[in-house]
Amino acid sequence: MPLHVHELGAPDGRPDPSRGTVLALHGVTGHGLRFRPLADALPDVRWLCPDLRGHGRSPWEPSWGLEQQVEDALEVLDGAGLGEAVVVGHSFGGAVATHLARRAPERVSSLILLDPAIGLDPRDMLEAAEGTRPDEVFTDAAAARAAKAEGWENVSGELVDAEVADHLVHRDGQWAWRYSRAAVVAAWSEMARPAVVPPAGLRTLLLPAAKVDYVSPAWVEACRAELGEALTVIEVDAGHMLYLERTAEVARLMAAFLDG
Repeated sequence: MPLHVHELGAPDGRPDPSRGTVLALHGVTGHGLRFRPLADALPDVRWLCPDLRGHGRSPWEPSWGLEQQVEDALEVLDGAGLGEAVVVGHSFGGAVATHLARRAPERVSSLILLDPAIGLDPRDMLEAAEGTRPDEVFTDAAAARAAKAEGWENVSGELVDAEVADHLVHRDGQWAWRYSRAAVVAAWSEMARPAVVPPAGLRTLLLPAAKVDYVSPAWVEACRAELGEALTVIEVDAGHMLYLERTAEVARLMAAFLDG
C-alpha cells in the first residue's frame, strides 16, 4: 500500500552531495506539498514528501498508528533506493520521525524536528479529537479558504491559496480538505502516547515554535540528556506552522545544520 510521494527540490533528483536527500513528514490534516516553500528555499536538496497514510492522495485505510506510519516511511526510502536520509518532521510528522529514528537509526543520517507534537497532554488530545470528529465541509472554495486563512493568521495569502489549490477537493456537492477524519482522530491519540526521544548519537536539530506550547521543557531536557552535544535547539518566534510563517529563517537554520 505505497504512499503518494511528492518529489521536490534538486533538479533530476540530484542533490548536493553534502546535503543529500530529505524525507519530510507533515502533520495531521496536512500533505506533502506543504513543504514546497522549504524545498524552494533549499533547491539543492532532494525532497521526498509523502502524504501520510490517511492524508492527501495516499491510501486512507488503517492502521493509522505510529508504528504503521514508520513502516510506511521506511517503504518510501526503500522505494527511492535510499539507505538513509535526513528526516524532517513537523507536528505529528515529528512524532513519526522520532519513532522512525528509534526504530531504524541506521536509516536516519540526521533528524530535524519542526515543533514536533509528541507526548502531549491526553486531556488536550481528547479535546482535539472530539473537535475533529464532526465533518468539516464548505459550500464553496472561498469559504474553505476563509476558514484556513483564519486558522493560519500569520501565513501569507499566497501560501493559503496554494493550500486551497493542493488540498481542497469537491465531493458530493461540497468542498472538504483531502484527509480522513478517522485517521486524524487516531493521530491525536498517538500524540498522547508517552514521549520518546531520538537515539543517542543522532545529530538532531529541534526548532520549537515560541508562540505555542507543543514542545514541553521536560521533553527538551530529556532530549539533551540522551543526545548531549548531538542536539541543537533553536526557538523560532512563530506559531505552530513555523516553516510556513518563517520560511526563510527555518530554511537558513536547516541549511546551517545540514552544512555543519
